[in-house]
Amino acid sequence: MSQEVATRLDKQMLIGGEWVDADDRTDVAHPYDGEVVGSVPLASEQQVVDAIDAAEAAFEAASLSAYQRYELLSETARQVETRADDIARILTSEQGKPLSEARGEVDRAVQTLDLSAEQAKRMFGEYVPMDAQKGFARDHCFTQREPLGVVAAITPFNFPLNLMVHKVGPALAAGNAVVGKPATNTPLTSIALFECLDDAADEIDADVPDGLVNVVTGSGSATGDVILEHDAVEAISFTGSTAVGKYIANNSGMKEVTLELGGNDPTIIWDDTDIEEAAAQVVGGACSNAGQVCNSVERVLVPDHIEGEVVDALVDAAESLTVGDPFDDGTDVASMVDDSQFEDVVDIFEATVDAGATVECGGNYGGDLGPRTFEPTVLSGVDPEMPAAAEETFGPLVPVITVSDFEAAIDEANNTNYGLEAGLFTQDIDRAKRAADEIDAGGVNINTVSGFRADHMPYGGFKDSGVGKEGIKYAVEHFSREKLVGFHQGFNA
Repeated sequence: MSQEVATRLDKQMLIGGEWVDADDRTDVAHPYDGEVVGSVPLASEQQVVDAIDAAEAAFEAASLSAYQRYELLSETARQVETRADDIARILTSEQGKPLSEARGEVDRAVQTLDLSAEQAKRMFGEYVPMDAQKGFARDHCFTQREPLGVVAAITPFNFPLNLMVHKVGPALAAGNAVVGKPATNTPLTSIALFECLDDAADEIDADVPDGLVNVVTGSGSATGDVILEHDAVEAISFTGSTAVGKYIANNSGMKEVTLELGGNDPTIIWDDTDIEEAAAQVVGGACSNAGQVCNSVERVLVPDHIEGEVVDALVDAAESLTVGDPFDDGTDVASMVDDSQFEDVVDIFEATVDAGATVECGGNYGGDLGPRTFEPTVLSGVDPEMPAAAEETFGPLVPVITVSDFEAAIDEANNTNYGLEAGLFTQDIDRAKRAADEIDAGGVNINTVSGFRADHMPYGGFKDSGVGKEGIKYAVEHFSREKLVGFHQGFNA
């Protein structure tokens, strides 16, 4: 039994300024021991329509200035900050990550809200010098940015607070209305965010219309097509699997779409770096949130002549991590979110070992560790075609692949359908520049791992890792449109 699971929370949905229930509900379980920690409504299709209609009406009625949008988001940040410990415990209760990581996610969410608040005041246009073209010397033109309307924010289970903030914050900063749809197995944390938004709207000195923010809960199969088909939804921001992302892309029509999808991210450890420090960062990047991170270290690429040294350092780092109850402050790695996620990682691990990989440390799962818990596991002798290297592994596996030279390392880094993030440890500036130029990923990080992310930076991948960018400034651009305003020669009366 986990130590400090949050008191059972039976929550409702926010639609048009009212907290409402549904005919059916679903339970939310604590991943570490399966205890039910709460429940949420299963929204009907009509309730999703109602939420979108409410958002559309609120958008049309809203007259919030940039400063008032700043106030709304800034006050929401303060509300989240005030409830930080409570929200962190809700997060760990439903998602299963260690409480220390949950506290870090809440802190990041506060910062992301504050960054979004500031960005509301920075929706700049630009002056367009018309005299650059012959015959337009007396014309004056400039651009201005305008909101799109209704933004749908659809989030996964692994960062249920900060990923929702990454969508809702910039959408509101740009002047839009929002309908949030959190993952079915981790909805309680997102609802806590919308409670803070709702309370913040009452606190600030502005007329925030009911329906500016809405949240619906339930299965994606029941809500997704309604969002795709409703004409009032102008933008969809989705973080999740590549398969669902492709479905959204193929069925979203003319909507603005931002897709943050899967990854099979490489990190290269070269022979001119501090191997122990690099190994510690790699293991942290592979095992954070039990490996359930889109840009976690999925493949470790090393020159064959230092494989033994790197593997030894990775083993030392992995064995230093504590596996256990997520509410224990000393825990580094806890359970995965559900049985399906756990079983996928077990299957990938066992298939990789059957294919000839060597388990250097770890390799234990379930049983006394917990029904959904997998030890940090270092694998050597991994070939690129083995499942732990070829597939996205949402678990704490650290597969080591050897390469003959740096050209082979670049080739192997690009040997994937994904292209989210990559990392390289080296002290050679030319090697670093080559990696930056040649690795086909949305981010290349020198002297840290693929898992690096700051909340204001542009974040988004290439290939099957998605389209568009998150990061406050860049998300605001996706959630707004650019209009040209021109002043031309008038006519005398």
